[in-house]
Amino acid sequence: MANDANRNMDAAEKSNDAAMARSSDGPDDRAGQVGTCNVSVSKAGKPMYSDLDEPTLKEEKQDAMTLRTGSRNRSWTMSVTWSLMAVCMLLLSTCTTYVPVAGGDNFAYIYGKGAAAIRLQARVYHASENRSVIWYKLRTRDLLYRSEGGGPFRARVIIKYEAYPTIAGGTLLDSASTFVKDVSDTPKEDKDLIGSLDMRRGDQRSFMLKVTALDLNRDTETTVFIPVETGEPGHRQGFLPMSERGIPLFDDNVPAGMRVRILCEQYAGRTLVAERIKAPGKLPTPVFAPAGEKPIVEVDDTYSVTVGEDGSFPFTADSTGLHYFRTDTSATEGYTLSTFNSTYPTVRTASDMVPPLRYITSLQEWNRMLTADDPRAEVEKFWTDAAGDRDRARAAIDAYYGRVESANRWFTSWTEGWRTDRGLVHIIFGTPSTIHKGSTGEVWIYGEETNLMSLTFTFDKREGPFSDNDLTLRRDPNFKGAWYRNVEAWRNGRVFQN
Repeated sequence: MANDANRNMDAAEKSNDAAMARSSDGPDDRAGQVGTCNVSVSKAGKPMYSDLDEPTLKEEKQDAMTLRTGSRNRSWTMSVTWSLMAVCMLLLSTCTTYVPVAGGDNFAYIYGKGAAAIRLQARVYHASENRSVIWYKLRTRDLLYRSEGGGPFRARVIIKYEAYPTIAGGTLLDSASTFVKDVSDTPKEDKDLIGSLDMRRGDQRSFMLKVTALDLNRDTETTVFIPVETGEPGHRQGFLPMSERGIPLFDDNVPAGMRVRILCEQYAGRTLVAERIKAPGKLPTPVFAPAGEKPIVEVDDTYSVTVGEDGSFPFTADSTGLHYFRTDTSATEGYTLSTFNSTYPTVRTASDMVPPLRYITSLQEWNRMLTADDPRAEVEKFWTDAAGDRDRARAAIDAYYGRVESANRWFTSWTEGWRTDRGLVHIIFGTPSTIHKGSTGEVWIYGEETNLMSLTFTFDKREGPFSDNDLTLRRDPNFKGAWYRNVEAWRNGRVFQN
């Protein structure tokens, strides 16, 4: 069976070679296909929604989509290898498999510890009651491109999904895979590869999706987990934010002033209720102090949007906060799009730099920075005084705000990532040695798991209407000593990593 799979893959590669040769002639060429289905891959410069680098969208026959750059001599296609999928389905029909999806797996790589060789982003979109799509994004500089005989460089990747009852494992509900091949004149480009894969829907209303990208040239892989809900009307996975040119976005926060289209084909022609909600500005308490009350939801405005017959509606993020879309006022599920500032999740201005310093400054120091005529000069003075010289100060600034930006990318919920409990711990303590994930939360371990001196932080998932990425820390007075040691290290200009 393995040999059959290899022969099928070779056949798919030859078909893809031919397809890419045809599509390189111009923008009107048809993408190649294997079997009866063709799915295309986008290669777009960073940022994706730049007018200079964003590819255009062209719909092909048989629901094929090709995302191209403006260059006439470059096009990238991906084809589903139905023969490989047939092998998977044959295996499923002959046996029942119990697989521990996560179990005791260490997920620290997700948040930067021993960073994964392949950065994979994925999201699920329910296009209808019966059809769901997995969108994924890869970075070309993470892939190994090989050239044979001085010709073009080729990358080969398998994208695979597996569905299980929970992240802890269980009976394999479904699986499928697709083969991605990219051709480039240089192996050092830094572009985005974007593609989609239809997901078969069964009777299971909720399950855990395991999406894996395997670089065949390098023999390395990365996995992401996505909790899927199919039975809740108006659920957030029924919405897909896209750039004005139809490029899917892989998170649900957009910079202020950016125009997007929200795809929600299940609600074509309907009117949705929308609320603009003020983003909570409350900072988390230290890890040893009581957490305090949950932030209050403040609704600034209520309005309505009409979904076009094409199943989408335009949206402009004209103000900061949360925009919450529901099918009607009685719906308990909805979709949230957040806007914090024009540069989020990066830290670029003095106004971005001051607030996160509250974690390592006194209230008096912090207020002085907030009210200073030149906040940037105050921030630089703080770090220079802490580090003792400009070079060490620069290193500390890079490390601290690097963690702030990472927290924004990983932990954003209905507030900025750096304001969350996980963001707080990540900034002060760094990336843990070990992370265990479950359906109810995460456990972060700094040090060896069996060492009594190691620090262990437990985060519990908090259910709410606006985000499924909201976790709260179980605070403990015993964390007080470790907290002050790390804060003092930062105040002395030392980059502290447990």
